[in-house]
Amino acid sequence: MKTIKDIYKIGIGPSSSHTMGPQKAAQIFNERHPEAHAFDVTLYGSLAATGKGHMTDVAILNTLNRPTRILWCPDIILPFHPNGMLFRSMDQDGRITDEWTVFSIGGGDLAEEGKRYVSADVYPMNKMTDILDWCERTGRTYWEYVYEYENQKEVEDYLMEVWQVMKAAVERGLQQEGVLPGPLHLARKAAMYHVKAKGFSHTLQSRGLVYSYALAVSEENASGGRIVTAPTCGSSGVMPAVLYHLSKNYDFSDTRIIRALATAGLVGNIVRTNASISGAEVGCQGEVGVACAMAAAAANQLFGGSPAQIEYAAEMALEHHLGMTCDPVCGLVQIPCIERNAYAAARALDANIYSTFTDGHHRVSFDKVVETMKETGKDLPSLYKETSQGGLARDYEQMK
Repeated sequence: MKTIKDIYKIGIGPSSSHTMGPQKAAQIFNERHPEAHAFDVTLYGSLAATGKGHMTDVAILNTLNRPTRILWCPDIILPFHPNGMLFRSMDQDGRITDEWTVFSIGGGDLAEEGKRYVSADVYPMNKMTDILDWCERTGRTYWEYVYEYENQKEVEDYLMEVWQVMKAAVERGLQQEGVLPGPLHLARKAAMYHVKAKGFSHTLQSRGLVYSYALAVSEENASGGRIVTAPTCGSSGVMPAVLYHLSKNYDFSDTRIIRALATAGLVGNIVRTNASISGAEVGCQGEVGVACAMAAAAANQLFGGSPAQIEYAAEMALEHHLGMTCDPVCGLVQIPCIERNAYAAARALDANIYSTFTDGHHRVSFDKVVETMKETGKDLPSLYKETSQGGLARDYEQMK
């Protein structure tokens, strides 16, 4: 299993698989061919179906910075993954000098068939059950497992940077007003929710503030702001909302927050390794569902949960997102994505509370839910996996 730093990528929204991944691929191909006169880039499947709304073409064109033609093929889905790209380099006479097929597999990661462009394995175990056994056998917890196998100083420094970027995204988003980019003319709501929440009694105020924090980051992401994938751009509002809320209201130190980030990163890493965090591959259960599981685990740890309770909180959070479709209206990360982040943040806190009332023992393991999520994703029709052809997006004109 890879480093948890691959779960938390700092970058520009609105989409890790449709913006960050293609941008990274374009950079790699551009560096391979400094002599190229021009490029052709063919986008397949989900990348083509919702690429305009996710600014895929903008990310590629800005990176290649030479004459480039983008070809859109939404009806062609390559077998390895729905987010396929074919890069071609050409000389001055228009002859093809090289070509490269690559896939954006979620969270900003790239893969060819049989080859994945991420760091080397650092963890010997990749199942939650095995890591839970390690915790119970050693008397340690998940964040200590992370520090056991990663360079502690490096991962702590990186997670501190992640936390600072998350906080900045919340605070920046709370100050923004107006309309988000795109044809939906969707008004920003974070600032209004934040003001209204202040007027309620404690319980409603707490929930309203969580909503406002999630909306703030998600709206920043939708407008191309600087955010952290957790585990994706489309689900980037969940973790910051929960952690920002808990740090503000319960005075948790930065040290405890980054330990919670380590545990949450481990949860996301397990899903990415054994299933997928790509909406184009498994639907929104792999994005918002996984973000909810990560946040639930982080919250439970902060409130003193045992390793078994932390696992249970993550299991519930993911289980109750099983089957969630990815159906972005007009191919934008706005409807229903932004609201889903707010609801998932609240659900993560509920999963934490529910687990806290138990001893952590339960029938369905987190690993089983991950396996089920992967199977469910395979069974979902492509209409419901980030193509904007079905579900809520069906009656809206796509941006192509």
